[in-house]
Amino acid sequence: WSSIYLGIDVIVNQETPPHLDQVSAPSLLDLVVSLGTHDAKFHISELGTIFHYQPGTMIYLAGELLTHSVPKWETGERIALA
Repeated sequence: WSSIYLGIDVIVNQETPPHLDQVSAPSLLDLVVSLGTHDAKFHISELGTIFHYQPGTMIYLAGELLTHSVPKWETGERIALA
């Protein structure tokens, strides 16, 4: 199918260290979707924010400009589409 995105990553039960997305365009937003049964948090370093990242959460962000991460969580399975 047609998509405005260059690719899709599927991340399963992995911590995501602080990073900038290398394949993003600064003028576009990236979409990250949280699935599973976990209690993870989504961090954006430059903003000093921590979001609840429960299953069903969708986050749009400028991934090439904002350092983001998902550190280790306590319980459950995490699947992320990014």
